[in-house]
Amino acid sequence: MSKQAVSRILAALTAGQPCCAPISERRIPAEVAALLAPAFKALGDPVRLQLMSMIASAPGGEICVCDLTPAFALSGPTISHHLRTLREAGLVEAERRGTWVYYRARPQVMRRLASLLSTEVAAGA
Repeated sequence: MSKQAVSRILAALTAGQPCCAPISERRIPAEVAALLAPAFKALGDPVRLQLMSMIASAPGGEICVCDLTPAFALSGPTISHHLRTLREAGLVEAERRGTWVYYRARPQVMRRLASLLSTEVAAGA
Protein backbone atom coordinates (compact mmCIF):
# COMPACT_ATOMS: atom_id res chain seq x y z
CA MET A 1 0.00 0.00 0.00
CA SER A 2 1.41 3.40 -0.92
CA LYS A 3 2.14 6.06 1.69
CA GLN A 4 -0.47 8.29 0.02
CA ALA A 5 -3.12 5.60 0.39
CA VAL A 6 -2.22 5.11 4.06
CA SER A 7 -2.40 8.88 4.61
CA ARG A 8 -5.85 9.03 2.99
CA ILE A 9 -7.13 6.18 5.14
CA LEU A 10 -5.78 7.76 8.33
CA ALA A 11 -7.20 11.16 7.44
CA ALA A 12 -10.63 9.64 6.83
CA LEU A 13 -10.58 7.57 10.01
CA THR A 14 -9.30 10.29 12.33
CA ALA A 15 -11.24 13.27 10.98
CA GLY A 16 -13.19 15.27 13.55
CA GLN A 17 -16.61 14.46 12.14
CA PRO A 18 -18.22 11.04 11.89
CA CYS A 19 -17.24 9.26 8.70
CA CYS A 20 -20.67 7.91 8.04
CA ALA A 21 -23.90 6.67 9.55
CA PRO A 22 -24.01 3.10 10.87
CA ILE A 23 -24.55 0.52 8.15
CA SER A 24 -27.86 -0.39 9.75
CA GLU A 25 -29.14 3.12 8.93
CA ARG A 26 -28.02 3.67 5.36
CA ARG A 27 -25.74 2.55 2.58
CA ILE A 28 -22.06 3.45 2.74
CA PRO A 29 -20.86 5.46 -0.28
CA ALA A 30 -18.38 3.58 -2.47
CA GLU A 31 -15.50 5.97 -1.75
CA VAL A 32 -16.00 5.65 2.02
CA ALA A 33 -16.19 1.86 1.73
CA ALA A 34 -12.91 1.89 -0.22
CA LEU A 35 -11.24 3.89 2.57
CA LEU A 36 -12.57 1.71 5.40
CA ALA A 37 -12.09 -1.70 3.78
CA PRO A 38 -8.32 -1.96 4.51
CA ALA A 39 -8.95 -1.60 8.26
CA PHE A 40 -11.60 -4.31 8.25
CA LYS A 41 -9.46 -6.49 6.00
CA ALA A 42 -6.54 -6.14 8.41
CA LEU A 43 -8.75 -7.33 11.26
CA GLY A 44 -9.98 -10.27 9.18
CA ASP A 45 -6.90 -12.34 9.96
CA PRO A 46 -6.94 -14.32 13.24
CA VAL A 47 -3.34 -13.45 14.14
CA ARG A 48 -3.88 -9.75 13.45
CA LEU A 49 -7.11 -9.76 15.43
CA GLN A 50 -5.25 -11.32 18.39
CA LEU A 51 -2.40 -8.82 18.01
CA MET A 52 -4.90 -5.95 17.93
CA SER A 53 -6.53 -7.30 21.08
CA MET A 54 -3.18 -7.55 22.85
CA ILE A 55 -2.19 -4.03 21.80
CA ALA A 56 -5.54 -2.42 22.64
CA SER A 57 -5.71 -4.07 26.07
CA ALA A 58 -2.07 -3.50 27.03
CA PRO A 59 -1.50 -1.89 30.42
CA GLY A 60 -0.45 1.72 29.96
CA GLY A 61 -1.85 1.74 26.42
CA GLU A 62 1.21 0.34 24.68
CA ILE A 63 3.12 -2.90 24.29
CA CYS A 64 6.59 -3.84 23.09
CA VAL A 65 7.01 -6.14 20.13
CA CYS A 66 9.20 -8.18 22.46
CA ASP A 67 6.05 -9.02 24.44
CA LEU A 68 3.95 -9.77 21.36
CA THR A 69 6.23 -12.19 19.51
CA PRO A 70 6.46 -14.92 22.20
CA ALA A 71 2.66 -15.17 22.36
CA PHE A 72 2.57 -16.84 18.92
CA ALA A 73 4.13 -19.90 17.33
CA LEU A 74 5.25 -17.72 14.42
CA SER A 75 8.59 -16.25 13.40
CA GLY A 76 9.55 -12.68 14.23
CA PRO A 77 9.38 -11.61 10.57
CA THR A 78 5.85 -13.03 10.28
CA ILE A 79 4.72 -11.09 13.37
CA SER A 80 6.39 -7.97 11.93
CA HIS A 81 4.45 -8.44 8.69
CA HIS A 82 1.16 -8.64 10.60
CA LEU A 83 2.03 -5.57 12.67
CA ARG A 84 2.94 -3.63 9.52
CA THR A 85 -0.44 -4.55 8.06
CA LEU A 86 -2.19 -3.19 11.17
CA ARG A 87 -0.07 -0.03 11.00
CA GLU A 88 -0.75 0.54 7.30
CA ALA A 89 -4.47 0.09 7.90
CA GLY A 90 -4.30 2.90 10.47
CA LEU A 91 -5.25 0.71 13.43
CA VAL A 92 -2.01 1.09 15.42
CA GLU A 93 0.88 3.49 15.83
CA ALA A 94 4.47 2.37 16.30
CA GLU A 95 7.40 4.06 18.01
CA ARG A 96 10.96 2.78 17.93
CA ARG A 97 12.88 3.01 21.20
CA GLY A 98 16.39 1.68 20.82
CA THR A 99 16.15 -1.81 19.37
CA TRP A 100 12.47 -2.33 20.27
CA VAL A 101 9.26 -1.06 18.73
CA TYR A 102 6.27 -0.19 20.89
CA TYR A 103 2.71 -0.33 19.55
CA ARG A 104 -0.37 1.66 20.57
CA ALA A 105 -3.93 1.26 19.35
CA ARG A 106 -5.60 4.25 17.71
CA PRO A 107 -8.76 4.49 19.84
CA GLN A 108 -10.37 7.10 17.60
CA VAL A 109 -10.07 4.77 14.61
CA MET A 110 -11.44 1.83 16.58
CA ARG A 111 -14.41 3.95 17.73
CA ARG A 112 -15.15 4.93 14.12
CA LEU A 113 -15.14 1.33 12.97
CA ALA A 114 -17.30 0.29 15.92
CA SER A 115 -19.82 3.07 15.29
CA LEU A 116 -20.07 2.05 11.65
CA LEU A 117 -21.06 -1.46 12.76
CA SER A 118 -23.46 -0.21 15.43
CA THR A 119 -26.97 -1.62 15.25
CA GLU A 120 -28.63 0.36 18.03
CA VAL A 121 -32.26 -0.61 18.31
CA ALA A 122 -34.65 2.34 18.42
CA ALA A 123 -36.71 2.72 21.60
CA GLY A 124 -40.03 0.91 21.34
CA ALA A 125 -38.82 -1.45 18.62
